[in-house]
Amino acid sequence: DGEVHINESKNGNTEMFWNPTSEVRRQRLKRHIVLFEEQTDFESERLWQHVTSAINKGDQHKATQEKFVLEEEQRNAARERRENGTEWKPLLFRHDATTNEWHYKYEDVRPWDPLNDIAQFEKNGILQTMERHLSPRITNHKTTCINNQIARHKRSAKDCRRRKASDQPSNHSQNTESSCSTPESVQELSDDDGKYLRFESLCAQCGKEMNHLKEIHSAVLSLQRAQQDIHR
Repeated sequence: DGEVHINESKNGNTEMFWNPTSEVRRQRLKRHIVLFEEQTDFESERLWQHVTSAINKGDQHKATQEKFVLEEEQRNAARERRENGTEWKPLLFRHDATTNEWHYKYEDVRPWDPLNDIAQFEKNGILQTMERHLSPRITNHKTTCINNQIARHKRSAKDCRRRKASDQPSNHSQNTESSCSTPESVQELSDDDGKYLRFESLCAQCGKEMNHLKEIHSAVLSLQRAQQDIHR
């Protein structure tokens, strides 16, 4: 979101190549990074901090020295593993002996579904996709929680209808009707038949996840509207 210039080395002329407008700068995507103090020793920003600092200061000699120190540490660690017979087991990559190449274990090569996929993110090095609808990939905990809510709702509705149909004194009927009223804190969810069910709030964990999903959904819709404006 900054200015980019082209410098002609032959004649020393400088030409503006890119200068985004204030509107473009306002629409830039927010960069999400892990806080430095929360990063592990081998994450790039922490591992290369001294090299990065030297580059930012324009000290290429210092940057080269710091890079050499890191590489020597890696060589020494590899040498010690060979001497001790310790096998190196990568957490996120697998080695293909046929092609002698390394491949990311959790790569997602399925086509992007714009109607269901909201955002793709990385957590602990594992690529994950946030989806708009509840899918077969939903967690067992959330599935159990929702099923329990649906079953409780159906039982409550059945008991309510049974009580209303019975012959009771008028004052008792009024109490029955009030006891069968819909709770204020409810959410809607579609069951297997496509009918919308209203049920009480999910457990704290599921409720937090659903609220997070709504926030992401709202943000994505805003981005989609911006993209449509750009295309127009």
